[in-house]
Amino acid sequence: MAGDTLSGWAQEMRQIFRSGTTSQFVLYGNVSDLQPVVKEACAAEYVSLRRFLTETMFAPFDVVLLYDRGKGIRVRKGGDLFHRFLKMFDTFQGTSWASIPDTGTDKLETLDLSGQLPREPKRALELIDRFLRAGLARTRPVDGKPVADPLKIAVLIDYAHYIAPAGEPLYISGDLSQSIIQILDWSSDPAVTGAFVTTVLITETLADLNGLLVENPYAAKIRIGLPDAAELKDYMRDLAADVAEFDRVCEVPRDVLAERLVGLSRVNARNLVQRALSAGETITGKYLTKVKKELIEKEAFGRLEFMESDRTLDDVAGHAEAKAWLRQDAQLLKKGITRAIPMGYLLTGRIGTGKTFLVQCLAGEVGVPCVELKNFREKWVGATEGNLEKVFNVLHALGQVFVFVDEADQVTGKRGGSEGDAGLSGRIYAMLAAEMSDTRNRGKIIWIFATSRPDLLEVDLKRQGRLDVHIPLFPPQDQESRQALFGAMARKLKMEIAQVDLPSLPDNDQIGGNEMEGVLVRALRVYETQPEGSPVRPMPEVIAEVVADFRPSAHTERLELMDLLAVKECTDTRFLPARYRSMSLGAVNERVRELKLVLGEA
Repeated sequence: MAGDTLSGWAQEMRQIFRSGTTSQFVLYGNVSDLQPVVKEACAAEYVSLRRFLTETMFAPFDVVLLYDRGKGIRVRKGGDLFHRFLKMFDTFQGTSWASIPDTGTDKLETLDLSGQLPREPKRALELIDRFLRAGLARTRPVDGKPVADPLKIAVLIDYAHYIAPAGEPLYISGDLSQSIIQILDWSSDPAVTGAFVTTVLITETLADLNGLLVENPYAAKIRIGLPDAAELKDYMRDLAADVAEFDRVCEVPRDVLAERLVGLSRVNARNLVQRALSAGETITGKYLTKVKKELIEKEAFGRLEFMESDRTLDDVAGHAEAKAWLRQDAQLLKKGITRAIPMGYLLTGRIGTGKTFLVQCLAGEVGVPCVELKNFREKWVGATEGNLEKVFNVLHALGQVFVFVDEADQVTGKRGGSEGDAGLSGRIYAMLAAEMSDTRNRGKIIWIFATSRPDLLEVDLKRQGRLDVHIPLFPPQDQESRQALFGAMARKLKMEIAQVDLPSLPDNDQIGGNEMEGVLVRALRVYETQPEGSPVRPMPEVIAEVVADFRPSAHTERLELMDLLAVKECTDTRFLPARYRSMSLGAVNERVRELKLVLGEA
């Protein structure tokens, strides 16, 4: 393998191959992107992964074969050698695979016999294996004696998940099992591994590929990540050189442009620029934000959604200690002191205490991307795990990001799996647990889980080192904070009413933000449906009437249970109201047990 200026994944692949320990590679991740080929004294050329492997990584090889189930076998390099083998094969087997149009030359560098050679994996891989064995046995005469002269061969299996898809070993059919055994044999046969031969499986996600190949100890798995800021800077420089008047249509400095494009593949970065040029738009900061958001959400197949907010923590009424803590962490992030940043947060508390709203306000405060992890579960085998892989790939590329998981107890799976889901829940749990505990992500990927039932969340997911800070949220505990939240909810609904004109709420610490919003919505309804021709009643009077008729939730035991579970999970007493600070853990557990008995959950 050649080339001194290579991407990180390519350098890793070259080092492994040169060590002689592994000859089979599984490339996954950003496999559909462009790869740079650096040439002296000129801009880099950007080519497909398949061409990059053929022309750069496998430049010293005699033959490079490319096979996928759709197009069959194609020879990307050494066509004459492969054609010579086919002619010999035809002679002994009675086939006619070597017949090709007359090109007027005996030298065939590339060869496309996909219309003649078998496309189904069983026969195609068998033919490739015959060629490998023949190539390893090749000799040349030296002083009248045959001397071993094996061919240097690389085999690229594209879309490998369509040849060996994920599935339980028990249900693998005959033809599929033969294909898997053939590929496994190439990775472990000393005759192959000890020669100048390599096989490469290309797939977008490991979850789509058969587990026997993913877990094969004789194969190296290498993730091709999305380009970082430095790589995008180089790409945009080279792209701008080919685009006339680039600086005229782009208001964003190139260094800043590269930073803003982090999270996109090179293909999508190019599409973003070309889209602006074709539409006659100027590339502004606003345009970048809009199109990047759209492209990244598409890159993650809709499993991530950017949380854009013009609010800050100033818009959060109450929760003073929680806001103070989050503000401090926001400052640490801005200063780059990532070692003091928690791996993640767990927001707990009854429904309606503003967990999601707090995250939305944090998104507007911190100045780094904040995304919400949407439903990634699928009914097809391996699809859910594949979705998570794609999400993780995008998150790593963003460099620094908050990841919000709402209703986390429903999303994150169980250690032992759930009954009837064929182990899916357990696999989701394992993937999330591994990603969340990787300390290399500290200050880069920051998780925020929100749930009103933290007892249903796996203990290992919410432990220190994954979700370090557990912040409980409660309804306002005094009249002053209750009225402040009431005013905030009125502003959220864009009601033109001064804080001092809002009527007082009942002295009830069970009234939270969702109850207040319900009161105000009902007041708006009464106000807007007043009979025509009658005097218009002022809004404060209408609100006071609705407040007088208001009945708090009847589900007091369930709400109390959510409060006490939040108390139990809390990692710092500063977050707790005075009424809970003196409660021992034993007292909390006893009351939780009583409530679960009442609710039939014991």
